[in-house]
Amino acid sequence: MTSPRPQSLGHGPATGGEDRTERLWDTATGRSRRSLTGHTALTGALAFSPDGRTLASGSDDNTVRLWDTATGVTRVTLAGHTGAVLSVAFSPDGRTLVTGSTDQTVRRWNVDSSTPTTATSKICRAIGRNFTAQERSVYMPDQTPHATCPD
Repeated sequence: MTSPRPQSLGHGPATGGEDRTERLWDTATGRSRRSLTGHTALTGALAFSPDGRTLASGSDDNTVRLWDTATGVTRVTLAGHTGAVLSVAFSPDGRTLVTGSTDQTVRRWNVDSSTPTTATSKICRAIGRNFTAQERSVYMPDQTPHATCPD
């Protein structure tokens, strides 16, 4: 049974629950317009970015996912908490996400809303090398293993 926790900031409501699925709803029809799947446990902490292009979802699987609301694709999975993520909130400019967890930590994430390709390119320039296999598994678990940075 799903325990929806609605969130709406003018971008259409979103819900998450025990079925590990976030849903974006059409308020005119009352129907789900998109289902977002990927978490492996209950999801309940939800927040839209100020521009509405991104939905952050916190889960009992200890991760936060940033979803593209237009396509339903996971932009990035943020790992680092060791307990369920109970709260997520964007800064007014949308560049920072704050998350709270049962691990008794609050984390601040730089979540520039650029495309994954642009973000990866920025990281490659900053670190001056390719990602290690461990870095790819932690920071880009949804991506296939490959050389991330161009030569």
